[in-house]
Parts: sequence; C-alpha cells; structure tokens
Amino acid sequence: MDRSPAGRPELPPHEARPTGAPTALDGALIADFTRVLAGPVCTQLLADLGARVVKIEHPDGDDMRHASQASIGGLTAAFLALNRGKQSLVLDLATPAGHAVALDLVRRADVLVENFTPGVMERLGLDYDAVARINPRLVYCSVSAYGRTGAVARRSGYDPVVQAESGLMSLNGFAEGPPVRVGPPVVDVSTGMMACNAVLAGLLARQHTGRGQHVEVALFDTAANLGALYGMSHLIDGGVPGRFGQAPPGAAPVGLFEASDGPFYLCCVNDRLYRRLVVDVLGRPDLADDPRFATNRGRAANRPALFEALGAAFASRPRDEWMARLQAANVPAGPVRTLAEAFASPEMQARGLARSVPHETAGSVPNIGPPFRFSHTPTVAPVPAPALGQHARAVLAGLLGYDDARCAALAAEGAFGPPASTAAPDTAR
Repeated sequence: MDRSPAGRPELPPHEARPTGAPTALDGALIADFTRVLAGPVCTQLLADLGARVVKIEHPDGDDMRHASQASIGGLTAAFLALNRGKQSLVLDLATPAGHAVALDLVRRADVLVENFTPGVMERLGLDYDAVARINPRLVYCSVSAYGRTGAVARRSGYDPVVQAESGLMSLNGFAEGPPVRVGPPVVDVSTGMMACNAVLAGLLARQHTGRGQHVEVALFDTAANLGALYGMSHLIDGGVPGRFGQAPPGAAPVGLFEASDGPFYLCCVNDRLYRRLVVDVLGRPDLADDPRFATNRGRAANRPALFEALGAAFASRPRDEWMARLQAANVPAGPVRTLAEAFASPEMQARGLARSVPHETAGSVPNIGPPFRFSHTPTVAPVPAPALGQHARAVLAGLLGYDDARCAALAAEGAFGPPASTAAPDTAR
C-alpha cells in the first residue's frame, strides 16, 4: 500500500454500487439518540443497510468529535469510524422547543436507539412508554451498561470496567501476570452489533404483530456472552478458568511461534491438522509418530516438549517461507502484524475493506467497510460522518416539513442551543 508524503496510506476509491439495487432497510427511518461508542456502532450498521439515520446531537456534539486522535476534514478518527452514513441534527432536548422537534421526528421513525444512562430519557419525556403512545409501531432500542432493571441498572459503565467485572479480563493475559484489558473496545463494539441484531429482530416481529416493542441490550450481558465458552465450563464443574496467554488449554499446538525474523500464530486443533503440520510442512514424521504427540489429549499434556520441538524447527527459516508452506498445506496460521502491516496486507486488499470516499473539505477520507456482504441488497455507498448539525435543513424542512418561519422561531426558543451561538437552521447545510 502506497503512502502520501505525510505518511497517510493511499487508498483506492470505493467501488461503485450497482445502479438501482435495493437495500435491506429501504425507507426505514432511525431516530438516533446515541453517542460515544456502543450505540453509534448499532446505528452505523443500520445506515449501512440503507436506513436513514438522523443523529440527534447536543449543541456541544458527540464526545467522539473531541477525541484525542488523528483528524481529517475537521472530524476525528473516532467519530469517522462510528458515524458513517448518518445525518446530524443539533437539538437541546432540555428545552421545550427541542423536545417538540424530537417528538416530531419520533412520530415518523421506525426505530429509536438511545444509550443514555437509565433515567435520562424518562426525564426528557422520551422514554418508551411516552413515545409508544404517539408511535405504537416504533422499535425502541435501549443500550446501557447494566440493563434497565435490577439493583445496578442506574450505574454508569464503560467497556474496560465491564471487561473487569464480567470476568472477561481475568481470562486475558499470562498466568504469571495480572489480568489484561483487551485493547480494542470489544465489549462496546460487540454490544453495538447485538443492538443492531435486536433492532432487526424487532422490525421483523413488527411485520407479523403489527406493533413495535422495547428491546434492550447491555454491555454486561454481552461481556458474559463473549466469555460463555469458559463461563459454561465453570457452571458445569465449578472450576475457575484462568489466563493462558497465547496457548489455550485443550488443544495443541495452538499458540505463538517465532520464525527467524518474526512471530506468527499457529492453530492446529485436531489430529488431522497436526499431521499435516509435522509431515507436510516440517518434514518431521517422527513428531507425528511420537506416542506423546499422537493425539490431541497427549499433545496438550506434553505441551512444553512439543512447543520446544516446534519452536526449534520454526526458528530455522523466515516467516514468509513458513507462511507459504503452511498455506500450501492448508494449516491455519498467520503472521502477527502491526495495524500498518494489516492494512497493507493481501487479505485486506482482497476484501476491499479499506477505501477512500469523497469529502467536502478534505477531498477524501478513509473508510473501513462493514463486515457483511449481500448479493441482492448490497450495503449503501459509504458517506463520511457528518459535520455537527450538517443536515438541519434536510431534516427540518425536507423530512419534518418545517418552513423558514418555524425554524427561526425554534432557533429563537433555544431548540438548537443558545440562540446567540447557534446558526439558524434555514442557513445550515
């Protein structure tokens, strides 16, 4: 992958979308009251599927607009990564005028997604019971740390805290070291994906019930499910699984190995793959016939001796040579890459994930494509995350039917923030 003089990777343009192809969520309107991470993941996926997503932002904007990260075109990497394809409307929901605009949007919406701390939407008069009276077909999705019921429901929570509390962090790291947080916000992102699933299920249910419903997704619940493989073992026998570093128990050889010039990860989870590894790749049939290593149970019991033998063999040649041999034998393995190496990799290029899309002020901005493909209803052509309040006119006039006089009156009443500091919506982009 080439790089610009400033070090930014040069990305190919996004491939053109088939002309006239429908989308999975054609015509669906999403009222997006989310911010930061888990909620925006959900609504971005809905936008990718073709829904019109109107993001309601406080006059100060989503916190991710101010993240300490790389930025381009006036937008941070964090905000760009989570808000593709959305329209931005600034509303001060604490004002009667802002609340009235929000209700008008909710009346027309198919879905509302929010991830405020429990109790906030109630105080704003936008909780499910309140809005279901004006729109009984609404699918209302609440995303929170600990759910909407129970003794801990009103606690605020964040991804790393939930990783710690759920036991997920206790499984990550090396046995002799402390628990380690998973670096990327895996609980937030997974919760956003779960929320998207819940919304889609709610829309499907509405087709045969004729009504919407309140669905909720919690970070803690998602974390418990992420660790379910080990949690289920504890529930069966009372054991407490611990940290196992690069080599999980129960299968061998699975783990990190060093070639002569760099690390790679190997995953042989059954006898067939192991035999391919030692016979076809390493040319060591003696390791296949050794009674200590003949079965997966034996290899797991004799892991140190097995890893010593494999480590000595792998250290004799460069990583690329081993990757070619392993792939030729269809043995699962891959180099340990930096992010820069990953985005320059043939796998990334083959999937077409990293592309550039046009942007008004920056010329173009990077985009990382969604993790699904459709043959008949392809995802929409990506549009970069919006500037704060960029779509005021499109939403207020185009969607809600407000005229200039009403927009001006709402601005004077503080619907869009303090009147003195707020651009009138009739002149906003």
